[in-house]
Parts: sequence; C-alpha cells; structure tokens
Amino acid sequence: MKAAVTFYSEGSKLSGDLYLPPDLRPSDRRAAIVLCHGYTGVKDLYLPDNARVLNAAGYIVLTFDYKGWGESEGPRSRLAPYGRVADVGAALTFLSLQSHVDPERLGIYGTSYGGATVVWVGAVDPRVKCIVSVVGIGNGSRWMRSVRRPDEWHDLLELAKSDREKRVRDGHSAFVERSQILLPDRQSAELAAAARRANPAAVNDLPLEFIDDTLSFHPEWVVDKIAPRPILFITTDDDRLVPPQESKVLFAKAGEPKKLVTLRGFGHYEVYTEPAFGQVMAETTAWFRKYLPHP
Repeated sequence: MKAAVTFYSEGSKLSGDLYLPPDLRPSDRRAAIVLCHGYTGVKDLYLPDNARVLNAAGYIVLTFDYKGWGESEGPRSRLAPYGRVADVGAALTFLSLQSHVDPERLGIYGTSYGGATVVWVGAVDPRVKCIVSVVGIGNGSRWMRSVRRPDEWHDLLELAKSDREKRVRDGHSAFVERSQILLPDRQSAELAAAARRANPAAVNDLPLEFIDDTLSFHPEWVVDKIAPRPILFITTDDDRLVPPQESKVLFAKAGEPKKLVTLRGFGHYEVYTEPAFGQVMAETTAWFRKYLPHP
C-alpha cells in the first residue's frame, strides 16, 4: 500500500511516498528503509520498483523528492549535496515517528548519486543501521574527470569558474541542457531517456552550479566512519557513466562489515531493468535481511 506523505527539511516541505508491506499487522513494529534517488532523479523514477521488492520482503519503505525536486518545495533543480544529506536525515526522523516503524532498525538505500549521498549520511548519522550503495560515486572530482577527454575537462572547469563569478554578481546560476553536465553514455542512454520521457517530473535543464557542487563532494573522505555498521556496494563491470572504480575505492576505504558485488555485463542504467535489477535487489534484500532483520 502506498500513501502520499509530507515532512519538512530545513524549512522546506518535502513530498514523499510511504510504502507499507501487504502483511503488516496493527501491532507490528518493522524495520524501515529510506530510498535515495540519483543526480537528477525523482521519487517516481525507478524507486517504486525498489520499494515494491522491499515491501514484499516485509520492510516499510519511504521515497521522497529532495528540496527543489519533483513535488518538494525549495530552489528548483539544485544539487546541494549537503542539503540532500539533511533531507535524508529528515526522512529518517519522519520514518521513526511512524507507529509501525522500529526507530532502532532504520536502513538507507541509494542509487547512482544517491549511492554517494547514503555513504555520507551513514557516516554522520548513527541512527542508520544498514546501508546499500548502488553504482555510487566516491569522489565527485575524480568521477567528472574520468568520463571526459582532457579538453572537455578544461571546458567544464571554465564553465564552473564563469558561473561561480556570475552567481556572486547577480545571485543566479545559468541553466544548461542536462547533458552538458551529466555526459550521456551511448551504451544505456536510451534506457534513461525512455524512463525520463514517461515521467513528467524529470528535469532536462540544470544550473551550472551543479559542477561546483559535484567537484567538492567526496564520500570516500568519510566512508570509514560507518563501521561497525554494515555497508554493501553494488556496481557493474561495464558502467560507462559512473566507472566501477568509484565503488571499488569506497569499498577499500570502508570498514567491516562490508561487501562489494560487481554485476557482469551491465551498464549504468541497466541496473534499473531486468535482468540486472533482479540481481541488484536479490543482493540488497539479502543484505538487509542479514543486518536489518525483522523480529
């Protein structure tokens, strides 16, 4: 069962969906999981499929739009990585207030840039007892440079500098077409485009301040603070948008218990469709059942 909900983060009203398992009884106190979408995602893009699988496994699940995204309040379409960390913290608080949720058994799941967000949240918020990061980013600067030719990298830095100076002068970032910042990978770009065409909340233009925000956010700096709480990393061997090296570095710097799963033969957006999606969720569900079990 899905119910629309709202809650506040840093003064902005956020829009979310609370998913309840079909076998939930009035007296139940269940483990609960917050799902975190990616770089330009919204709660209705991909995440309902994850919620459905986790509901079937007995978990209460919350999806939501970050500030300024989808149906949530706030400055439109900003990345604001630390603001997203605050939003996830608010989502965890909201979950802990639900009558069917055991506040001592909260987990987080993030995909793509959400995989970076959940690492940071897990490091700074001890309420999080179990984490799953899928095709995530460990170092924003390394990631953005790794998927560009040297001249493209130079151009990106020039764009960032010019817009940084503009924001200081007039308070506004210039918007550009999404692909100028998030380079499309030919391998699975059509999968992403098809999903976005079917979602009216999908954003196609981004402020150039995305560049500075990305270049300065490095979850690998804090991933070691998560232990002894468990973290699972899932990547693919043929991801051309977020290279698997990002998950490998995060895994290497994380403490135990930890696990790295590399799916074979898939690209970035293929983790949202079968057969890769089934493999992602089989590993995810097994991890949560092991470290975030029901009574």
